[in-house]
Amino acid sequence: MRFELFVALRYLLARRKQTFISVISLISVLGVALGVASLIVVIGVMNGFTTQLREKLLSVTSHVVVLNIDRSLDNYDEVASTVRAVDGVTGVTPFTYAEVMISSGNRVKGLVLRGLDPATSGTVIGLDKEMVHGHVADLGSEGPVGDTTPGLIVGAELAKNMGLSVGSRVNLLSPAGRRTAAGFAPRILAFRVVGIFKTGLYEYDSTLGYVTLAQAGALMGMPKGRVTGLEVRVADVFAADRIAGRIVDALGGFPYSARDWIEMNANLFAALQLEKTAMFVILTLIVLVGSFSIITTLIMLVMEKTRDIAILMSMGATARTIRRIFMLQGTIIGLLGTTLGYGLGIGASLLLKRYQFIKLPEGVYPMDRLPVLLEWPDLALIGGAAMLLCFLATLYPARQAAGLEPAEALRYE
Repeated sequence: MRFELFVALRYLLARRKQTFISVISLISVLGVALGVASLIVVIGVMNGFTTQLREKLLSVTSHVVVLNIDRSLDNYDEVASTVRAVDGVTGVTPFTYAEVMISSGNRVKGLVLRGLDPATSGTVIGLDKEMVHGHVADLGSEGPVGDTTPGLIVGAELAKNMGLSVGSRVNLLSPAGRRTAAGFAPRILAFRVVGIFKTGLYEYDSTLGYVTLAQAGALMGMPKGRVTGLEVRVADVFAADRIAGRIVDALGGFPYSARDWIEMNANLFAALQLEKTAMFVILTLIVLVGSFSIITTLIMLVMEKTRDIAILMSMGATARTIRRIFMLQGTIIGLLGTTLGYGLGIGASLLLKRYQFIKLPEGVYPMDRLPVLLEWPDLALIGGAAMLLCFLATLYPARQAAGLEPAEALRYE
């Protein structure tokens, strides 16, 4: 064991008369531990929230959307074949987008209508996983006793607000109508609710509906075989922007464009990242408070050990050696606090993840339980930040101890 470490440990452990300083040291350890534990739990919750939100978004939206400049594709089979051949693409499906009105009884509401292909949509979006009633495949099935009314899937909030259930009849009104002798007439088609989905995202659950491509085209008056664009699923969601660029290159550039999910939800995820950063900075202040306690502990220890320091220096210990002794003391306190904080934080996070005893208000958040996800880079950053603050807290007391003059310290002994 090195001399500096031996003396530092002796000063920390051999405390028969210095009870007050021992209490302050314990408070320093607990302060650092609470700061580290709080950071681990809060950052874990933020990671879990962001991850679950991303998964729910991608359950009803694709990783990449391929569009033409006029928002219509007539040769989508040919374009889809080209897109499928791009490295990193795992699924392609056509879609149609429209904004319509939905009416049931005396209730009317705006609806974002998406036409999809039940045969291929499952390779791109995970809507079936979010269904609480019915299945996506029911869009193409007939109703009871040969009922040929086309099917419609709606969100849970929309169904709740309009009093809809599986089997309910609604009318969809499209502003893309037709001209008649009496003037402009909107298209109105009857639909039968065959499924209800719930993502937990109010914006989607209250305004989104799905029908087949053929029915969406008929409602919008689009020529047969025309769609709005293609939805694409990729192997690596975090490489969606690069794959989108490769898709555009494969299609020859203009008039085609591709937007990835990160770009389409940039504001939302930027806000979540800002909130995560703000929470990290705020909770780091708790660790900072613990590091100030380390400063207090070391300064009082230097004042109390003035005679010992002077004797050590008169026996040949250099200022550098004395500085290292007190820097090691503060670092050991920080290490103990950080280790204890890791134990408390990871333990609390694992308990919260397993038992999920904190319930969130339904309808306010996209999940009903508090999610937790621990990531090693965040754990390493938290530990590194805590140890850095604790180390910086040792510099001033260590310099003061190293600056003592032996003759002055022993003059009145």
